[in-house]
Amino acid sequence: MMRLPVLLAALCVVSACAPPAQVSKSRPPAEVGVGFGDPNAFRAVSAPLAGSSLTRDFMDLTFAMESGRGLDTFSRFEGPVTVAMTGNVPGSAARDLGALIGRLQGEAGIDISPASGEATITVEFASRSELRRLAPTAACFVVPNVSSLAEYRKKRGSDEVDWALVTQRERAAIFIPADTSPQEVRDCLHEELAQALGPLNDLYRLPDSVFNDDNFHSVLTGFDMEILRLTYSPSLASGMSREEVAARLGTSAGLTGMGGTPADWTRAIETALGRNGSLASRQAAAERALSIAEAAGWSDSRAAFSYFAVGRLMAGREPERALQAFEQAAAIYSRLPGGDVQLAHVDMQLAAMALAGGLAEEAVRLADRAIPVVRRHENAALLATLMLVKAEALEQLGNPAAAAALRLDSEPWARYGFGSDSVVKARMRDIAAVANRAGNG
Repeated sequence: MMRLPVLLAALCVVSACAPPAQVSKSRPPAEVGVGFGDPNAFRAVSAPLAGSSLTRDFMDLTFAMESGRGLDTFSRFEGPVTVAMTGNVPGSAARDLGALIGRLQGEAGIDISPASGEATITVEFASRSELRRLAPTAACFVVPNVSSLAEYRKKRGSDEVDWALVTQRERAAIFIPADTSPQEVRDCLHEELAQALGPLNDLYRLPDSVFNDDNFHSVLTGFDMEILRLTYSPSLASGMSREEVAARLGTSAGLTGMGGTPADWTRAIETALGRNGSLASRQAAAERALSIAEAAGWSDSRAAFSYFAVGRLMAGREPERALQAFEQAAAIYSRLPGGDVQLAHVDMQLAAMALAGGLAEEAVRLADRAIPVVRRHENAALLATLMLVKAEALEQLGNPAAAAALRLDSEPWARYGFGSDSVVKARMRDIAAVANRAGNG
């Protein structure tokens, strides 16, 4: 077992480096850009669940909302879809939206294209503070039957912007903060455009999907593309009932037992990994979520996520307990399709703990194992964090030249993932502090 000091500073950085939540919120420089290589490489990472599993997941995603409210009618856009951007559009957004639209065309078979001016789906960029006044807990959000923030303000609270009352999608608007990192902009584009086009629900049980509030996945997976392809199948049409859709898909009309995650568990997870409350209350919430998962006999991603939450929150106070929780999370994720990115998140947490404990070789090993996976999954913030952790470990091992070179290599990823130079330098100082080394950034 690792020799780990009980360091509050380590806990703070482990919690901040790669949380299953939204990424950095500083305004990015317009010229930031990174390339993840062959765009086809990501598609091979995730094989969609087949047959009845896919249709079961489709029904559970399509006929309910995140709030738990059921939907009686299937809705989608009928005919070609166009997407336009407006407002204070970040410099990286056009490239990332173009790449996403290309994937939706090629992988999901959707007739979708970029546009200027009036469009089926409008993506409006505004300040974070302005968006928070309308949706205090959302990093970004999508609304039906409007094309601008001004129009949404007028219709807010009316039946017209109630997704549950939509029987055919005609227009939608996505609202994204302009003053945030390029990666958060891209992640919002992926998640909100997917929900504008398809399912409005998220399921914690799905290991290989952005339709999951654990937020491990940054971009749409192969599974997500299969769900969207099914949404736009010629055999389906807007206005169909749950029973009619089920009959066309040859599956059950009802939501499956696995579709229902107890509200108590969801509340506990949200409290544990939220921004409010004391550390002690959040730790207690994580333990409560784990108790619910164990009592239910879960062995899916919900159980693994419960262990992960305990590990994150116990790393500073009870490192041995954290290690045990991370090991149990990893054991479950290793059995799940698409669980490699979750394992990379676990490795990042363990690498930071190893760095704090002076176990530099172990930190390098863990970082090296996670980095290729994270690169494939296009998470620049996590990639930069792993590179910076490895750089500090190399410094501990007496190789400052290699450490300096790795920090330099990490800069484009860090700027894309975290945003402004000031945030990047702050992250470098935080990771240096975990290594008990004064940062000079």
